[in-house]
Amino acid sequence: MNAATGIVEHAGTPADRLTVTMVGAIIVHALIVLGVTFNAPDTRTPNNEALALDVILVYKASPDTPEDPDFLAQANQQGGGTMEEKVRPKNPISGPIPKDVPGEAPMPVTPQAPRPVEQTPTQLLSARDPDATLANPTQAEEAPPKPLPNAAQLFQHSAEMARLEAELAAEKEAYAKRPRRKFITANTREYEFAAYMQAWVQKVERIGTLNFPQQARQQNLSGSLVLSVAINADGTVESIKVLNPSEYPVLDKAAIHIVELAGPYAPFPANISESVDILHITRTWRFLQGMRFGSD
Repeated sequence: MNAATGIVEHAGTPADRLTVTMVGAIIVHALIVLGVTFNAPDTRTPNNEALALDVILVYKASPDTPEDPDFLAQANQQGGGTMEEKVRPKNPISGPIPKDVPGEAPMPVTPQAPRPVEQTPTQLLSARDPDATLANPTQAEEAPPKPLPNAAQLFQHSAEMARLEAELAAEKEAYAKRPRRKFITANTREYEFAAYMQAWVQKVERIGTLNFPQQARQQNLSGSLVLSVAINADGTVESIKVLNPSEYPVLDKAAIHIVELAGPYAPFPANISESVDILHITRTWRFLQGMRFGSD
């Protein structure tokens, strides 16, 4: 039963009922037309935010209970902040729910490993005839056998081998007949070579002093040089080499002429000729003031 019906039941005369009914109908239609509604009281804050229970999570508990707490938490905590005004603590660790933060989108990561390839099943080939063999297309064809050499080729090959053997034998014989050489200097301490060299040096010094070069005597030249003289077993001179020349070429030529002029020398004694065919003597020769020719 609505409000208009209740008003009509309490009216007295039919005219009063009609009047009251019309007034109630007009009021109802006016409410419908004007869109007047009845809502629950607004419990929002001045900032148009809904009232909610604010609970935070603290990381350190305090034994004292604060008298005027700013927030609700799972444990008591007194102080701990550095701000004068009340600010809600924030979690330094991001929560599991993603937040709308402007930034660059992550670059797509391409896979480094290749995609797996499905292995094709191995096909087995079978032959109806068990004695039949399957031809392998990749198998190389066998080379035809080489023909055997004829009599002329065998004779030519034998002659070539004989020629090579003769050359090898000649080289061995030449190597065996190669002269045995011995190199000695002023520092040699072997008595058999030292005695022969001492006699050889004395003869060269005597011949050099008697045949002192005339140009060096006139120009009063002096100097030293190093000679290497090769002497055969019979005492003849095989070769003469100037290893370290002097300042004057005339002295070098005079030293070579003196060594040649002093030859032939004494043959090798038996204790030298048994092991040496050519003896190389290296000495330093000096042209001194007073027309003297000597060796160190």
